[in-house]
Amino acid sequence: MKQTDWNENELILNSLKDDLLVTNRDGIIVRASKGSGDIYNVNSEKLLGKSVYELELQGLFTPNVTSIILRDKKKVTLVQTTKQGKKLLVTGIPVKDSKGEIVRVVSYSHDITELIEVKKYLDSMEDEMGRVKTELEMLRNKHLLTEGLVAKSEKMQNVLSTAVQVSNVDVNVLLLGESGVGKSHLAKFIHNKSPRNNGAFIEVNCGAIPDHLFEAEFFGYEAGAFTGASRNGKVGLVELADRGTLFLDEIGELSLTHQVKVLKFIQEKQFYRVGGRKLRKVDCRLIAATNKDLEKGVREKEFREDLYFRLSVVPITIPPLRERPEDIFPIITHFLQQFEKKYNRTKELDEAVTHSLLTHEWKGNIRELINMIERLVVTSPTSLVTAEHLPQSIRNQETQGIFQPADGLMLKDALEYVEKEMLLKAKKQNRTTIEIANALGISQPSVVRKLKKYNI
Repeated sequence: MKQTDWNENELILNSLKDDLLVTNRDGIIVRASKGSGDIYNVNSEKLLGKSVYELELQGLFTPNVTSIILRDKKKVTLVQTTKQGKKLLVTGIPVKDSKGEIVRVVSYSHDITELIEVKKYLDSMEDEMGRVKTELEMLRNKHLLTEGLVAKSEKMQNVLSTAVQVSNVDVNVLLLGESGVGKSHLAKFIHNKSPRNNGAFIEVNCGAIPDHLFEAEFFGYEAGAFTGASRNGKVGLVELADRGTLFLDEIGELSLTHQVKVLKFIQEKQFYRVGGRKLRKVDCRLIAATNKDLEKGVREKEFREDLYFRLSVVPITIPPLRERPEDIFPIITHFLQQFEKKYNRTKELDEAVTHSLLTHEWKGNIRELINMIERLVVTSPTSLVTAEHLPQSIRNQETQGIFQPADGLMLKDALEYVEKEMLLKAKKQNRTTIEIANALGISQPSVVRKLKKYNI
């Protein structure tokens, strides 16, 4: 080869900005472009005569593409990591002689560190968009009631006082109480009062998710994780709660198998999606709720003791409606106004209906009472809701209630008896006629007139 040809080849080789190495069959570098020095942070001339096997052991780059080509005897493309942490897209090509034997290995590479960082950013943005999209869908499909917590009774005032105290700190809270007492309302109340109120409030009904789907719904899954899985994968409920509050309702319904997985998540605040290899982390506040006796469940080996203690750092028990009758009338007033606005109707409850609602045994607690008020607003044909608009179950119980009228007693006398009893009770609980009027939902002049009527 002429010297001019050699110089021309060198000029062409060195004009390449990318790394280009030529090795012999023993892995010794025989040619190297100047771009090699920039990429590997060494002098390219010092690479000549060096073994790629030794350079790999020294950590200059890994993996060694030459050894793979000599083994597989074909072109190879892979991602290589340099000593400085750069990512290189390396392509190695075998050069064979007339007998088909490899005599040289030519490899060229391109720095893709920035591209990989961009890809990571795009992946994270895709995850975030998926999280936001799923969250919006949940909010569209589910109305989260943010009001309705009435605390006129001392017991309920103590509950709300504790809730306010714990709202400002990320301590785990366990809400206890019968079905329908308002555990989800109180969880939402704590979230709204907390520094995380701009984040999502994600409710997970542990008793409503089928056992075989719980892990996929809770942690999410990657594309193709199982038969029937979405080809795009799915964001889990845990990820949706990032920077917000995760509310585990009906936690007592979890199987022991899933209790272990939830416990691990609570301890580490990190997890893998189903079928995934990427460790994901979330920052969320945890609130759990149940109507079961978890201490009994622990004794009977139905609920993990370590999970129970993790959840119940601050337990709050919400009393049933029968233990706070003072709250019934304010609840009626609040939701009557709310449903009037919602359905654009004007309704008034007559005294008999009000008395029935006040004395009814609400086994379903607040949820049952709210449903009844909504039913009366929607179904009663007149603006004045009377006793005949009540369902038979309440009217039947009314005849067995706290007041048993004697034979021949007129309706007027019975209503006056009830009215007097309510006035006496309201007067004991309130100091002024204005407070009595607010408690009973009537005007202050009416209170004065009625107190005078019954010599109270």
